[in-house]
Amino acid sequence: MKVPLLDLTAQYEQLKDQIEPAVLKQMAAQAFVLGPTVENFENNIARYCQVKHAIGMSSGTDALLCALMAFDIGPGDEVIVPTFTFFATAGVVARLGATPVFADIDPLTYNISPDSLADKITDNTRAIIPVHLYGQMAPMTEIMDIARKYELKVIEDACQSIGARQFGQCTGEFGDCSALSFYPSKNLSGFGDGGMLLCQDDELARKFRYLRMHGEDKRYYHSMVGGNFRLDALQAVVLDIKLKYLDSWAAGRQKNAALYDELLAGVTQVRTPFIARDNVSVYNQYVIRAERRDELKEFLTAQQIGNNIYYPVPLHLQECFSTLGGKSGDCPVAEQACKEVLALPVYPELSPEQIRFVADQIKEFYKK
Repeated sequence: MKVPLLDLTAQYEQLKDQIEPAVLKQMAAQAFVLGPTVENFENNIARYCQVKHAIGMSSGTDALLCALMAFDIGPGDEVIVPTFTFFATAGVVARLGATPVFADIDPLTYNISPDSLADKITDNTRAIIPVHLYGQMAPMTEIMDIARKYELKVIEDACQSIGARQFGQCTGEFGDCSALSFYPSKNLSGFGDGGMLLCQDDELARKFRYLRMHGEDKRYYHSMVGGNFRLDALQAVVLDIKLKYLDSWAAGRQKNAALYDELLAGVTQVRTPFIARDNVSVYNQYVIRAERRDELKEFLTAQQIGNNIYYPVPLHLQECFSTLGGKSGDCPVAEQACKEVLALPVYPELSPEQIRFVADQIKEFYKK
């Protein structure tokens, strides 16, 4: 049995009769940049995420970058990020000439550790970017308490977690703003790159809109230096259709995760995902922690079972950040996780038979 890590075709087959006419209609209108289609999608996302403003962006990466620009982050400033995350979280900080400062993670959730975060604060710290990894939110109550104490901005990296909840609140309701990604592997995925910034503050939303248009407040008049961070209308067409199904897809992922939890419960060499109290995960990834991880990965690949390592190298040990002086042992929890984590297929279209096959193969591996 072949089980891919992600099957985008399965989702497309369900929706193509809605998507194709809508895309053709947009193409016939020859309207591709911002406009009513994007505005409609922004309004729908804002309602879904329970925020006042949603501003379409060209990618999750550009959403993070734009947020930092809006807060005037630059040379001499430090921004604390988890070392265990996708590169973009720290890359956007470095692109602005600021310094990413790497914090360690919680050993159970893999999200940023508030204790490690607090230890990294200096007089130069300006902001924190907590990442809601794998579809589960970081401990935002503790993070916001720290941020308020030191008067720091908080940019939630929610690129893997649209629809997640903590104490009943959505991603984007805690920090100053929140970044979403609509990359094809995300729970809400476009036909290419796309992103969004969420916030409650009117002035901040206005600034985001200017920055995504080269700092333009009216045509050819620029009040600030921005970038080209606009969400394409064709992407908005696709995403707005898919948004209606997001909750049911999250429920499918949660159901699949629960079946994995049940089937792998007796495998002592594997630790299934830990979801913190009062959190609702949307399982962008289902990540186990496995003994002999690399051997297991090779075995599953040979059985045509999709899998991946998110992430094999912590950011403080990446070559491009070597000038920051990071060394092995600085973030021991993240460094150990990099040696043990493995993502299994969890997309909502998976059948119970496929999940049982994956679990059976993991059990077979550990019999050896």
